[in-house]
Amino acid sequence: MSDSTPLVPVHVISGFLGAGKTTLLKSVLASEAFGDSAVLINEFGDVGLDDRLLGEIAEDAVLLSSGCVCCTIRGELSEALRHLLSRRQDGEIPAFKRIVLETTGLADPGPIASTITADPVLRHHLRPGTNLTLVDAVNAIDNRAQHPVWEAQVAVADKLVISKTDLVDARQVAEVQAMLDAINPAAQRLGVEALEQPSNELFDSGPHLVRFTPGQVKSWLGPWREPTDSTVGHLGSIRSFRLGIENEVDWTCLGIWLSMLLNRHGSDILRVKGVLHVQGDNRPVVLHGVQHTIHPPEHVEAWPESDRCSELIFITRDIDAERVTQSLATFMDRVSDHPSPRIFHV
Repeated sequence: MSDSTPLVPVHVISGFLGAGKTTLLKSVLASEAFGDSAVLINEFGDVGLDDRLLGEIAEDAVLLSSGCVCCTIRGELSEALRHLLSRRQDGEIPAFKRIVLETTGLADPGPIASTITADPVLRHHLRPGTNLTLVDAVNAIDNRAQHPVWEAQVAVADKLVISKTDLVDARQVAEVQAMLDAINPAAQRLGVEALEQPSNELFDSGPHLVRFTPGQVKSWLGPWREPTDSTVGHLGSIRSFRLGIENEVDWTCLGIWLSMLLNRHGSDILRVKGVLHVQGDNRPVVLHGVQHTIHPPEHVEAWPESDRCSELIFITRDIDAERVTQSLATFMDRVSDHPSPRIFHV
C-alpha cells in the first residue's frame, strides 16, 4: 500500500449487553450498501453466541451474499486485523473500504484506537473511524448505576442510538436522553430506524471527516446539549465541558501539555476533541482523542468567516473544567514563546 492510498477506517459498534448490537449487525450484513465492508465480531470468552445468532459466520473470514467479509475474533484484535489485511493483500478475500467491529457488551471501546495507532503495521493501513454506541432504553438507568463500562461506552461515542424505545413510556425515554446529554452532549443522535434500515449515515462521519455548515461554526463537534441540574446530580464522577481559546494557539505548547495530561490522567480523560486556530496557519486543525490516544491532527481547508475561536470538548472522570482550564492557562503562560491566549470555560 502506497502512502497515498487512503487509510481504511475501523468503525466500532458498542453498547451494553442486550442493547441491540446483533440486530444492527444483521442489518449491516444484509445491506448491499455495506458490501465493501469487513465485519469483525469480538466475542467474550471462548464460546460465542453472536455468530450462531447471525448465521453463516465462522472463525475464519467468509464472504457473505451481500459482499461483506465477515469473521469472529477469538484472539487479540491486533492479530485479527493483521490477518485480515494479509488475506486482502494476498487476494484471498475481496478488497474492502471499511472495517466494522462489533465489541462485546462488556468492553470499553476506548483502547481500540490505541491498538491501531500503537501498532506500526496497522497504523500504516488503518485509522480509527466512528464510534457508534447503542443504548437500551429499558435498562439504561440501571446499567449506568451498576456497570461503569456503560458510561465509558457512551462517553467515547461519536453517534448514539437509543434502542427499545417502544418498550418504555415517553417519560423514561426523556430521562435516558437527558442522561446521555449530560455524559456526552456533543454526540450525534440517530433514530431507532437505523437499527433495521442502516444507511451510510451510520459511519459517514467521524474524527477524520470534518464538515462545517454555514451558521454552525463547530458543527462537526455535534450539537452541544447543556445538561440539566437534575441529570448532573446523578452522573457521579463523569464530567463534560468545553474550553474556548481566544487568539491563535501555540501548537507545540498545546501538544506538550496535552501529551502530559493524557500521560498522567489518560484513563480519566474519556474523550477530547476540538478545532484549533494554530499560529501561522489559516486552516483549522482538527484534534480528536480517546483516553491515552490522540489521533494525528488533520487540517480542514478553510474556516467559516464568522468565527476562528478555538474550542476543545472534554469528557472526563473526576476531573472538572476549572482544573483543566487553569492547568492549560498556566502551562501556556510559562512555557509558550508566544503571547498566551485567553482560555475560558464555555
